[in-house]
Amino acid sequence: VQLVESGGGLVQAGGSLRVSCEASGRVSDIDTMAWYRQAPGKQRELVASITNGGRTDHADSVKGRFTISRDSAKNTVYLEMNSLKPEDTAVYYCNARVVVHTIDRSTTFDYWGQGTQVTVSS
Repeated sequence: VQLVESGGGLVQAGGSLRVSCEASGRVSDIDTMAWYRQAPGKQRELVASITNGGRTDHADSVKGRFTISRDSAKNTVYLEMNSLKPEDTAVYYCNARVVVHTIDRSTTFDYWGQGTQVTVSS
C-alpha cells in the first residue's frame, strides 16, 4: 500500500483547510484509514479514523471542527479542518492499517504517507 498526501499549507486562525490522502496498491486489504499529526517536540497523535464500514472517530481536541471522510471510488480519504487554531499546527500523516488474520493470530501492518505540513498562524 502506498499513500500520498496533499493539501497542506499556511492558513490563519479560524480558517479552513482540506488535506487528502490517495491510496494505491493493495487498497482492498485496508481495514482502517486514519490521520495522525505530529507537532515539533511532541509525539504523533491520532486525529481521526475511518473504517472500511464507514465508522468514523475523531479525537476530542478536534471534534466539531475536523471531519474525516472518504471517496472509495478514488481510493482517497479526506480531512476537512475548520476553525483552525495555532495548536493544530503540525505535520499531518495519513495511515492505512491492514490486519491479516490467520488461524492462530492477527498481524497488523501500518503504512504511512510522507506527511503534509499544516501551519496555522495566530
